[in-house]
Amino acid sequence: MKRVAIIQSSYIPWRGFFAAIALCETFVFFDSVQFTRRDWRTRNVIKTPQGVHWLSVPVQQKGNFHAPIDSICIADPGWWQAHLKSIEIAYRRATHFDDAFPLVQRLFETIADLPTLSQVNQGMITTLCKALGIEARFLRDIDLLPREAMAAMRPTERLVKLSAAADAQIYLSGPSAKSYLDEDEFNALGMQVEWMDYRRFEEPYPQVWGDFASGVSIIDTLLNLGLDQTRAIVLGRDRGVAA
Repeated sequence: MKRVAIIQSSYIPWRGFFAAIALCETFVFFDSVQFTRRDWRTRNVIKTPQGVHWLSVPVQQKGNFHAPIDSICIADPGWWQAHLKSIEIAYRRATHFDDAFPLVQRLFETIADLPTLSQVNQGMITTLCKALGIEARFLRDIDLLPREAMAAMRPTERLVKLSAAADAQIYLSGPSAKSYLDEDEFNALGMQVEWMDYRRFEEPYPQVWGDFASGVSIIDTLLNLGLDQTRAIVLGRDRGVAA
């Protein structure tokens, strides 16, 4: 059965984000919705000797209060070099730094000249998925439905119609959506709703710098565990979903 997830793009997200993609035949970047400041769209967490540290992508702020995510432009074209240097300094003692850091370096180099936040996030996510062996088809929401039509829809209605347009039989959602998502609207079109279960990502793995932090960027997992172990965690298909 064809499963789809529809999520806003995020900056170098945590391993649970990639585990959700790995469960799907189609993944839809939901970037026509309103940009939110100080959110996962522009930033993520790494660990340093001083504790957790936010890496934030500088974006143009003026006039963007109601702007969609996919219209947000990068403010400083050299931003990625500072992020890469911060990662190198923070993780040079990590067990798999020598073998995994070249992958991280190539990841940043692939998005170095991209002008918008969506392009950066989507480029990093798709590149990492390829390295992790995730074979989902990637689409943007505007590839499936007109932007203006989506803007007029209710939240669940928009997800239902995007799922139908992606030819999905199962919609995979994060647990936070249980407060508003109407499963009956999916069922009416013959689709099921499944809920992502993130509890297994609370299990600690060896990290540099102090107590385990579960919600850090996948960069942390790669540099501490290496690509093979990170891939094994992300592709744990039998443990990731509760119907």
